[in-house]
Amino acid sequence: MLRILLCCGGGFSSSYVAERMKREIIENHMQEQAMIEFSPFSIALEKINEFDIMVCCPHLNIYVKQLVEKQEVPIPIYILPPRMYGKMEIKEIYQDALDILDIFSNHRINPVHFPGEENVLRITRQCAYNHQKGIKKK
Repeated sequence: MLRILLCCGGGFSSSYVAERMKREIIENHMQEQAMIEFSPFSIALEKINEFDIMVCCPHLNIYVKQLVEKQEVPIPIYILPPRMYGKMEIKEIYQDALDILDIFSNHRINPVHFPGEENVLRITRQCAYNHQKGIKKK
């Protein structure tokens, strides 16, 4: 099971989104595949060891960079593209999270990004990276 920690500034928008995504997990019969919880970014490190990946809202970009300059974070941190954050579909987040875990296992550098997506604010896709690129997983 993939354990996702969704973070935003104060936890307000991410708490709403996490609750909606929990419903999507049930509706899509993904209970065995994924679980999601929310946290304000300021206290996320207190519970990070309970999760496989930290997914952050795009407005946290600068704070994530400041965090990883100060300390090593043991799990991948993925900053959602702005349009994807607005749409927030569990199947898309789940696919990106799996791919980010794979990238992180080979290159333990945070925040993790896909090729050509170093500047999160310039990303215009609304779906998972591999769905956008038409990449089929084996």
